[in-house]
Amino acid sequence: MSIRNLLMTLGVLAGATTMMACARSPEATSPMVESASPSTQAIAEKAQAWPAMIVHKSPRCGCCELWVTHLRDAGFAVEVRNEDNLNPIKEHVGVPYGKGSCHTAEVAGYFVEGHVPAQDIQRLLTQRPDAKGLVLPGMPAGSPGMEMPDGTQQAYTVELVQRDGTTVPFAQHL
Repeated sequence: MSIRNLLMTLGVLAGATTMMACARSPEATSPMVESASPSTQAIAEKAQAWPAMIVHKSPRCGCCELWVTHLRDAGFAVEVRNEDNLNPIKEHVGVPYGKGSCHTAEVAGYFVEGHVPAQDIQRLLTQRPDAKGLVLPGMPAGSPGMEMPDGTQQAYTVELVQRDGTTVPFAQHL
């Protein structure tokens, strides 16, 4: 196992243990990606045409199953592929170092890393930016699949991974 793979794995395990977002360097000069969301009508019209999604996850991860249910409830057809080692998949699709989580999805030429809300994926697919995909590092409490029994929620930011591997904020969730 390479040092990079080991560090990525440790980052995922640390996120799973603490249910907190992974540590990341501040984005001092990152502009916020346009936050205009598609109208409810536009999303409803697209709902019949959302592309199929492949979700790579550990066969032992319950929160990943809850996220898959969230996607299906939002109208996505999801194929689940249980994998014992997700690091080669994360490297292949281009998940940036330190931005990993417990599952990786592929949809319409993009990747989705972590507990990204379906509405953010729908916005990505509607706007079709020239990017690699979306990441939600760690496992923030209250994100889809990470709902807490007492309703606790963390604020979190879904990030857009640009073609050069840098990230910019895509959606804020409070």
